[in-house]
Amino acid sequence: MNLDIAKIRADFPILSRQVNGKPLVYLDNGASAQKPQVVIDAITQAYSQEYANVHRGLHYLSNLATEKYEGVRGTIARFLNAGSEEEIIMNSGTTEGINMVAYGWAMPRMEAGDEIVLSIMEHHANIVPWHFLRERQGVVIKWVETDARGDLDPQKVIDAIGPKTKLVAITHMSNVLGTVVDVKAITAGAHAKGVPVLVDGSQAAVHMPVDVQDIGCDFYAITGHKLYGPSGSGAIYVRRERMDEMRPFMGGGDMIRDVSRDNVTWNDPPMKFEAGTPGIVQMIGLGVALDYMTGLGMQNIAEYERSLRNYARDRLAGLNWVQVQGHSDSKGAIFSFTLDGAAHAHDISTVLDKKGVAVRAGAHCCMPLMEHLGQNATCRASFGVYNTSEEVDVLIDALELCHDLFS
Repeated sequence: MNLDIAKIRADFPILSRQVNGKPLVYLDNGASAQKPQVVIDAITQAYSQEYANVHRGLHYLSNLATEKYEGVRGTIARFLNAGSEEEIIMNSGTTEGINMVAYGWAMPRMEAGDEIVLSIMEHHANIVPWHFLRERQGVVIKWVETDARGDLDPQKVIDAIGPKTKLVAITHMSNVLGTVVDVKAITAGAHAKGVPVLVDGSQAAVHMPVDVQDIGCDFYAITGHKLYGPSGSGAIYVRRERMDEMRPFMGGGDMIRDVSRDNVTWNDPPMKFEAGTPGIVQMIGLGVALDYMTGLGMQNIAEYERSLRNYARDRLAGLNWVQVQGHSDSKGAIFSFTLDGAAHAHDISTVLDKKGVAVRAGAHCCMPLMEHLGQNATCRASFGVYNTSEEVDVLIDALELCHDLFS
């Protein structure tokens, strides 16, 4: 199946607008993706015609909202090929999911000197929660670095696992370098040593098929706003045996079965880990977004974005004054770069914006990686399914303008 990109672009109303008098070229998908009209319509419908709280009411609207909300759990399970929808905890996104594992699974079973293995490519969302354990319980963070091309050798991660290692927490795709990590090999090696694996799937799940059963990981976190869904939506897959080991992260309504003055009885998982009124409409929107992506076909998306990556890589390679970070053969359509000379990434981003090109500038919530790369900031162009080779050409023209201005 060849994707009809013109039709896909027509599904996203924001892509028809102009910025600074130029057609919008949105290349900040690594931070957050735009939303198709079907998602916007679902949100509008839910708020205008179907809204009520879930799980608590017996009236028509509450039952309807509960049915739609709970239906998303199955949609997420199918999207990730989880063994059961009961292995899906719905939440506000990857940050909440990783913190849930840190507080609910890791904190009760780790003590001073125990280790967590991370790669240098991790987003702060998969670093800071482990620093909490380092500060509060004396847990040790062990870092595994990439090679000069930006690749992460799975065996180096496996070799970093020692007798005191309790968890490997690893990204599936770097949001800076675009490197795709062999999380299946890492999981197999870690499990052979009796160590569970958490995978940050925030970037990868948008760009390729994900099969958590094939990967074999214990935890897999996704965030909705990168998946063409609403902000404040997301989920984490938790293997059933790991879920049985977790204590609740937050207390409140829905996650309890019975409360008395002297005792609390928890609800069954996954409800045990979903306290309070959830992001009802956000999750309904996420379900529609996942259906939209599934309708396009995740393999089709991956193949199209691979061709877009190749074209962008070739065009950028023709600018010998542009320095791209990361040259892995296993790389998504994400390009972080600097320009030779004194131009700061923020200045480059500002000039690109004048041409209607939206990119990210800064450390991309990956300060350890930036230090490893010897950079304090880069620009990042990150592509989605609605981007085109013509937009790559606009980016290149805008970069040539930058070069003329700053050289």
